[in-house]
Amino acid sequence: MSDTKTRFKELKACVLIPTYNNAGTLADVLTKVLAYTDDLLVVNDGSTDNTIEILKQFPEVQAINYSPNKGKGVALRTGIKEAAKLGYEYAITLDSDGQHYASDLTLFLDAIEAQPQSLIIGARNLNQENVQLKSSFGNKFSNFWFWVNTGITLPDTQSGYRLYPVHALAKKNYYTRKYEFEIEVIVRAAWSGVPVTYIPTSVYYPKPEERVSHFRPFKDFSRISLLNTVLVLIALLWVKPRDFFRLLLKKEGIKTIWKTIFIRPEETNHTKAASVAFGIFMGIVPVWGFQLAIGIPAAIFMRLNKALFIIAANISIFPFTPFIWMASLITGKWILGNQEWVVAWKDFTLQRFMQEGLAFFLGGTVLSIAAGIVAYVFTYVLLLLFRGRR
Repeated sequence: MSDTKTRFKELKACVLIPTYNNAGTLADVLTKVLAYTDDLLVVNDGSTDNTIEILKQFPEVQAINYSPNKGKGVALRTGIKEAAKLGYEYAITLDSDGQHYASDLTLFLDAIEAQPQSLIIGARNLNQENVQLKSSFGNKFSNFWFWVNTGITLPDTQSGYRLYPVHALAKKNYYTRKYEFEIEVIVRAAWSGVPVTYIPTSVYYPKPEERVSHFRPFKDFSRISLLNTVLVLIALLWVKPRDFFRLLLKKEGIKTIWKTIFIRPEETNHTKAASVAFGIFMGIVPVWGFQLAIGIPAAIFMRLNKALFIIAANISIFPFTPFIWMASLITGKWILGNQEWVVAWKDFTLQRFMQEGLAFFLGGTVLSIAAGIVAYVFTYVLLLLFRGRR
């Protein structure tokens, strides 16, 4: 173990444990972690049990106590900032409920040496005994939306056993305070260029009657769902277009796009043209804010080219958005035979609002179908000319 303690100091790594009312397991967790490292921070997130008394029994532990309870996200944010202030480069977080094995700390040290300055998640085996169905479903749900937001596939985005490169994260302003922080931090890390990956780790799941959990299924799942909605909008309106144009500006950018998206020989011209057409359709159809949320699962189901779909769906980004809205409204009014193009504010009643909304929705739907058909034909012809038949 002494070698492991030396490695912690050489790599400037520490262990960070957020805790709230886990007095039953905390002492055992601290004892096991201290066998591997003396660099240990504990953030007591307003516990109302005897957590403070337990921490006093471990004077070698650097403890941060505050009250009242503010949420796991605040505890992690506090710990990451403190680790950076103390000069650490990395913080390995684990929960205080005894589910994580301290022996896996060496795996994270190996990961630091293999992939420095990466955010690494300890992926659990969720197919073992005592894993609740709702936990497995929630993790798959979270994994899917993380992929939508970043394009990165991870098997376990909800694991609390993680390695954080603290200096890359400590100065950011975060907006979440509770469990959803663990989603926000990895998405925003990926967006800022921090490599996000995983290593397999062990996990102990006690029987349900022995488990202590502060996760509130309805409230916390609702907060996570709201966060994912906001992140998808940011990804759609800013991150994806930004990354695409950054790639275009790189010396090898256009060549990379051409090879990875257009040349793929296993895809037919029909698949590629349909992917572009479906992207144009979803970018225009009036389901604003949910184009990717609806379109990406549909593209996966139809086995389309997801990259082409996302690029085409960006037709709805600014500055094109106002023109699409205007064209949708004009098309709808033309279909409905409504020739009154300007409505005075004093004449804008609820009935008139419903009429304008109907025209917009109908026009946007028709426009999206027509644009999708045109995009398919145009793309298919271009592929025939430059790619030949597949």
